[in-house]
Amino acid sequence: KPYPYRKEEPSMEQIILTVPDISCGHCEHTVKSALAPVEGVRLVTVSIPTHQVRVEFDPSKVSVEKMSELLRAEDYPVASVAPVNG
Repeated sequence: KPYPYRKEEPSMEQIILTVPDISCGHCEHTVKSALAPVEGVRLVTVSIPTHQVRVEFDPSKVSVEKMSELLRAEDYPVASVAPVNG
């Protein structure tokens, strides 16, 4: 029997943001600090060698455009956005 009052898991998506200006631990901290507290963002991982930020998020609560704006405001403009397949 289903539980009618059980809250369903939101539909999460993952994207990879390429941010060329990520080059050190301070950059990683700044990027994570800009995105992690945002409602709808579940997970932020940063790869310094590849200059990529992987974000797991709920698209009904936060847009890719909003995340890009937040990073641009911290002087980390996003060069490209790619979906994570699988």
